[in-house]
Amino acid sequence: MKITVLFPVLTALLISAFYLFLPPLPSSAGEMLKEKRTRGRKAEPIQPRPAAQRGERVAVVLVTLLYALTAFSHLGDTRAPQSFHVFSEGESLTLELKEESELSRAMAYSLLGTGSFSLSLSADGESWTEAAGLEQDYIALLKWHEISLSGRARYLRLTAHGSPELGELTLYDENGAALPWKSSGELCDEQALTPERPGFLNSSYFDEIYHARTALEHLRGVWPYEITHPPLGKLLIALGISLFGMTPFGWRFSGTLFGVLMLPLVYAFARRLFGRGSVPVCCMLLLAADFMHFNQTRIATIDTYGVFFTLGMYYFLYCWLFPQAEGASPARAEGTTRDLALAGLFFGLGAASKWTCLYAGAGLGLIWALHWIGRFSRERGRALRPFGRNVVLCLVFFVLVPALIYYLSYYPYGIGYGLKGGAGMYFTRDYAKIVLSNQGYMFRYHSGVSATHPYSSRWYQWMLDIRPILYYLDYKGSLRSSFGALVNPVLCWAGLIALGVLGWCAFARRDRKALFLLLGYLAQLLPWVFITRITFEYHYFPCSVFLVLTLGYVFELMRESARNWRVPVWGLTALQTAVFALFYPQLWGAELNTKTASLLYRWLPTWPF
Repeated sequence: MKITVLFPVLTALLISAFYLFLPPLPSSAGEMLKEKRTRGRKAEPIQPRPAAQRGERVAVVLVTLLYALTAFSHLGDTRAPQSFHVFSEGESLTLELKEESELSRAMAYSLLGTGSFSLSLSADGESWTEAAGLEQDYIALLKWHEISLSGRARYLRLTAHGSPELGELTLYDENGAALPWKSSGELCDEQALTPERPGFLNSSYFDEIYHARTALEHLRGVWPYEITHPPLGKLLIALGISLFGMTPFGWRFSGTLFGVLMLPLVYAFARRLFGRGSVPVCCMLLLAADFMHFNQTRIATIDTYGVFFTLGMYYFLYCWLFPQAEGASPARAEGTTRDLALAGLFFGLGAASKWTCLYAGAGLGLIWALHWIGRFSRERGRALRPFGRNVVLCLVFFVLVPALIYYLSYYPYGIGYGLKGGAGMYFTRDYAKIVLSNQGYMFRYHSGVSATHPYSSRWYQWMLDIRPILYYLDYKGSLRSSFGALVNPVLCWAGLIALGVLGWCAFARRDRKALFLLLGYLAQLLPWVFITRITFEYHYFPCSVFLVLTLGYVFELMRESARNWRVPVWGLTALQTAVFALFYPQLWGAELNTKTASLLYRWLPTWPF
């Protein structure tokens, strides 16, 4: 059997072995109550001692730090050209080398502005021969470009069409050595920053050409090119640029940081769901070793922020719904107003980052409605007054506050439009018009997308990891560098079975915790069932986080009922970590032998690795 086939088969067998440890599930709510009464005589979990709790905290810190070191490694160059020449239509710029040389190629770095260049060469500065051209369209920005040249020259002339910005230009002789300029200026002052060749470490890739560009435009105070998503996500990208400059590391920093912060947030969520102990730590490890989480948070797009805020809003709503600690006797029907307010705050931040958070908000609304339906069925008229107070609070926290966050986030649009800055801008008719008109534009854009893509996929393919999206691919002889977005197959396939367990427990056992997680997952997935526009596997990112918590639920079932529960729970966690370690060189884009990489990483024929 080929190793390409052996890996997925072995993984599927190990996942099947994990589920052999799953205890029999009661077939009804009555049996569940009977099980709870006798659980103390079976395998009641022992509350961890203080030393174990300290060890748990140490584990959380170590996992977060180790993941942060892994995520920030090979993220992108920390240095890039920062001075640029802004060309005007038809402008020509002549540069002079220190001596006449035989040329082989050039490297040029593009920033903003679209247009094109023609490159002409001359030995004496009088007779010119057009040698090459560079098309700087919207997909060529924030990138190094390699340009083939041929001939001897001492002078190079750039003639621009449009208004492109160029940061640096380096020429190479026939031996591949960089040639020194006699000229000075923005195109010659940062030669040491020129890389050997273009790549993802020094250039933008995939949708970074939109979101990193827009973040810079917000910092510059100009009208943005990309206005198909709300502004907050790009403002968070701009924060990293402000800290580390307009470099690949700078525009990827914020997303990677939020990816790191997801780990303790998932741990806190799992601890609230399942109590202290190994299960929350395992959930944290599952997320740390997920491919989707790793690659999607390291690219300068806005999806990371939407997922982070979605996770936060569900965490705080759960804290409000289940205010008592795990195992404690209920003291009140709901949690504090602070929990509800924080859930609304995270919803507002998510909606201002990406519209898909509205799907998550709909899930919150359904969970809230089911909660009150249940309370009315138990308390009848006594629930009317607290329900009225809660409706008022929800209108404030989930309507007024999010609307205010959303409205305020358009501040850079107002500046780019030319409005006078300051708080007074928010009260102008022009600012309100900008915000309202953009909502219509975004709706028309997303509902009217008719583009195709070789790595597009549908929602049912995401659930099985059938068609990942390829973000980057570069060949260098027999070597290949590539990476994309897919879920760790251990999490994807084991989580799919866990969803069945979750559904059974939610309806047959009437388990509110299971129903909460199931609705959280479905709120992220079901809207895509009815969307006909082009979609990609990275749209499954929010669902993959709920798969982590779903597996945590199954872990908890084993912990409560199986004597040797640590073997399957830690075994599946170790399996996911091992698969992540196997894929790690491919995930970050290391240069690998093409044949070896295909043998190791193309587990399914539809995987583009």
